[in-house]
Amino acid sequence: MQPSEPSTWQSTFRSLSGFNYRMWAAGAIVSNIGTWMQRTAQDWIVLTQLTHHNATALGVVMSLQYGPQVLLLPLTGFAADHLDRRKLLFATQAAMGVLALALGLGMLTLAGLVQLWHVYVFAFLLGCVTAFDAPARQTFVSDLVAEGDVSNAVALNSTSFNAARMIGPAIAGVLISAIGSGWVFLLNAASFGAVLGSLMLLRKGELRTRSKAVRTRGSLAEGFRYVGKRPDLKAVLLMLFFVGTFGLNFPIFISTMSVRVFHGGPGQFGVLMSSMAVGSVTGALMAAGRAKPRIVFLVFGAAVFGLGLSLAAVMPNDVLFGLALVVVGVAAQTFTTTANGVVQLSTDPAMRGRVMAMFLAIALGGTPVGAPIVGWVVDTFGPRWGLSIGAAGGFAAAIVGVLYLRKYRQLRVRAEGGRIRFTLDDGDTALPTLAFAELPAKGT
Repeated sequence: MQPSEPSTWQSTFRSLSGFNYRMWAAGAIVSNIGTWMQRTAQDWIVLTQLTHHNATALGVVMSLQYGPQVLLLPLTGFAADHLDRRKLLFATQAAMGVLALALGLGMLTLAGLVQLWHVYVFAFLLGCVTAFDAPARQTFVSDLVAEGDVSNAVALNSTSFNAARMIGPAIAGVLISAIGSGWVFLLNAASFGAVLGSLMLLRKGELRTRSKAVRTRGSLAEGFRYVGKRPDLKAVLLMLFFVGTFGLNFPIFISTMSVRVFHGGPGQFGVLMSSMAVGSVTGALMAAGRAKPRIVFLVFGAAVFGLGLSLAAVMPNDVLFGLALVVVGVAAQTFTTTANGVVQLSTDPAMRGRVMAMFLAIALGGTPVGAPIVGWVVDTFGPRWGLSIGAAGGFAAAIVGVLYLRKYRQLRVRAEGGRIRFTLDDGDTALPTLAFAELPAKGT
């Protein structure tokens, strides 16, 4: 009697069968909820308490928070490849908890005295810590699961992150109205105890040690040379630049639409942030169910992302805007999760930390360029035009992907029987033909 095939549920959540990944996931979901609560509170106080609906100031906060991803790139990729990732994560998570505690206590004990520059300093310090935390956290997944489950674990990490994005902002909206923003920061500080506890409880003997990079001079340059020889990685990173720089500015998009267009309060803002997260969770679960991430999904994800933001820009009320955000969430998560999986699985393990540092530097480091531009557009022309800039970033990424597939994967487009048929005829037997109408059903 042959063993039965695993169910879709078992396949989607297969990484949770391991003790270490279960422990990590349990701590991460609690911490992620706290993080999204804090992000919502931070955006709200900048937009409504420290400025008069100034989107440019919010863009500056985002720039300071994500800029260190680029500034510290030579150090962060090296740290992820050479240091003990578990110990590094323990240090970075503890530091982020201390920063949240400090700002929360400051907002409570110095009520009315907190100024915009205080938030700027906090955002920059948090960005410096996150620059080391993010590549280590992304690559630490490969230490928790078997090589064949890395893509699934990455997708489940994204599911956790976006489930928290669905829960955290809604809770924050209620708490801001009821007890104030300072307590939200303190609750986030407490939430880091969960992930620190999970790191302590991991079974060290079951951690999967990967190939470590050799300590040599110019190791970062070696990482750039490695990517320079890989057309697929260059295409993915360029696509990520367009989406990350101009499209992933949701704190600006959603907060300004809520406050300036729909004239809502913190509760509405929290609900709108959560509505996009509904789509993000859906997209992450869809990615987790796929056997292997493929660049072709990046193209469709980027195109739908641009279309979703275009629809959101013209929605007449907050309900329809929220529905459009669900579509945006699915597309954004399909794109980012697939990009993460493609990069991790196609990169040599010894180079993975440096390449992921580049990946995150582009994904988050593009914000110092894009966020002030989007903020200025919003302040000058209105929030709907800001969404249009994000949509243009999605369409530009889709064009880059199509050009790559045409040059390196011999993409051909033809009409057959009333359908538009996309064909890759470069010998890839796993994905020989794609029909636009059949894509979701094939699950390739």
